[in-house]
Amino acid sequence: MKKYLKWGLVALIILGTAVFGYFQLMPKENEELALADTQPKGGKKVLEVSARIISPRLLTDEIPVIGRLVPDEEVQLSFETSGKITDIYFQEGSSVKKGTLLAKVNDAQLQAQLARLEAQVPLAEERVYRQSTLLQRDAVSKEALEIVKTELATLNADIEKTKAQIEQTELRAPFDGVIGLRQVSVGSYASPSTVVAKLTSVTPIKIEFSVPERYASEVKRGTNLEFTVEGKLEAFKAQVYATEASLDAETHTLLVRALYPNANGELLSGQYAGIRLKQKEVADAIAIPSEAIVPEMGKNKVFVCRNGKAEPVDVVTGIRTDSEIQIVSGLEFGDTILTSGTLQLRKGSAVKIISYK
Repeated sequence: MKKYLKWGLVALIILGTAVFGYFQLMPKENEELALADTQPKGGKKVLEVSARIISPRLLTDEIPVIGRLVPDEEVQLSFETSGKITDIYFQEGSSVKKGTLLAKVNDAQLQAQLARLEAQVPLAEERVYRQSTLLQRDAVSKEALEIVKTELATLNADIEKTKAQIEQTELRAPFDGVIGLRQVSVGSYASPSTVVAKLTSVTPIKIEFSVPERYASEVKRGTNLEFTVEGKLEAFKAQVYATEASLDAETHTLLVRALYPNANGELLSGQYAGIRLKQKEVADAIAIPSEAIVPEMGKNKVFVCRNGKAEPVDVVTGIRTDSEIQIVSGLEFGDTILTSGTLQLRKGSAVKIISYK
């Protein structure tokens, strides 16, 4: 009985295997069969990609850096001498010209001293005249004449010294500019360390920034740049007028300054500036998106679409921007390069272009 049962199980297993194989060999009429019908012969999948047709483009090599606006001239105004402030002549926030009298400290004592000295001048000059006349008659010695001449010269020197001391009691603008908020009042005592106000010139205004060491040799006097500031939509054009003589030892950057006319004073010192330092421009460049480049074995290549197939092409690159890269050799105007799906592409891959960008 057991023998018949054993052979029955074997027969059942053989029958089940035969039925399974039969259904596997039957034509498929399901979703898998429908999907297979969409694939090209040979089993290669068609990749949907984006592309770009190469045409001449303007490509600008720029260095983006952050800088700040600094005044052309700026000084903390203070007196050269000490004394009580008697007059303040400027309005806060007003524009002043070079040499304008801004404030004054008490000079009454110096004025009195000057008046006394000037009163002595006629008498001293008369003595010189009298001694000169007497010398012509041999009535006095030449030494006597020299003594009165020295007295007159000393008197004139004292007058000039007193006038200089009076000038030190006057605070004048050293250059054209805008005067800020005053820090003193009439009647307060001022010394050379007392700041009266700040005078700033922002016409023109300077743009100060640093560039990395690798760009130091490319930035020089006359280099053009564009910059933007917070709250202004337009870009402003400036030009480098000077660079530091050496790199910063800690940051290995080069300090650079440029000038912007700022004729109407619209820009203020202290503002941050987003700077785009132009190196060179290529008018008819072959430029492609950076993502189209595929690095391989120390070389760069791109995929070109030819007759619906992806073909790799070795290229030599040039200048780079934030989003594009120049191709010096390997491509021509009119070529269609693939800009997406580059990591899945192989030589001869079937592709379908769904968009151009």
